[in-house]
Amino acid sequence: MQHTEQPTGPVHVAGERSHPTPGKYMLVFAVLTVITAFEVGIYYVDAVRPAFLPIFLGLSAVKFALVAMFYMHLRFDSRLFSVFFFGALVLAGLVVLALMAIFGVF
Repeated sequence: MQHTEQPTGPVHVAGERSHPTPGKYMLVFAVLTVITAFEVGIYYVDAVRPAFLPIFLGLSAVKFALVAMFYMHLRFDSRLFSVFFFGALVLAGLVVLALMAIFGVF
């Protein structure tokens, strides 16, 4: 009976990305914090009221993408998962905008 030794460390497959370091996660956290602070700040500025909705939706989409790509590890999965995930986000956003247009929110 032969025993084959299993690798004890991380195994990297060709073409596979390595996971980010804790410093990278802290950087993403800092970016998310700045974006959130900006979102809260623009709510209180009357000069940007006409452009509030597009700015807010854009920043929310950026935050969603950062969370999905880094904290949900979607960045390290197959590209097909990313296409489904973000395709659904775009579709949902378009449906919301269409409903807002139908009901005269704009």
